[in-house]
Amino acid sequence: MTSDSEILAIVRASPGRRVLGVGAMGILGLLTVYVALARPPDALVWQAFLLLIGGLSLWLADAMRRATALAVELTRDGLRTSDGEVIAPLDQIETLDRGIFAFKPSNGFLIKLKKKAPARWRPGLWWRFGKRIGVGGVTPGAQSRAMADIVTALMRDDI
Repeated sequence: MTSDSEILAIVRASPGRRVLGVGAMGILGLLTVYVALARPPDALVWQAFLLLIGGLSLWLADAMRRATALAVELTRDGLRTSDGEVIAPLDQIETLDRGIFAFKPSNGFLIKLKKKAPARWRPGLWWRFGKRIGVGGVTPGAQSRAMADIVTALMRDDI
């Protein structure tokens, strides 16, 4: 007999992909800010645009760094992050799609909920918008496939 808080599967960012994703966003931000300051365009509005894009890229790199330090855990209760934030209760999951044409994160899967949930975004790890949740990004495909298989089995009461 297992408890409801037993972790059945974990999806976490692989170190190499995490460095590549955070590094690419950080470099994009630094280069954009550098161009805006070292070789400013003639129009002030374009310089402001470059600074805005650079700042947003640096913010996104930091958000991805913080998000990918966590993991997505599957328990019999549903999906949650390693810091305890509930992503999707198992009884609210309507369908799971990991097909090639699904609008899903890289190396991940898409979940459709029965009811809308508040929007959340953890760059590189998971997102939730309305009734849809995407898990994946800078995560290994094998971990995501295993988690998707276990969620499907839990939905059918096979385990």
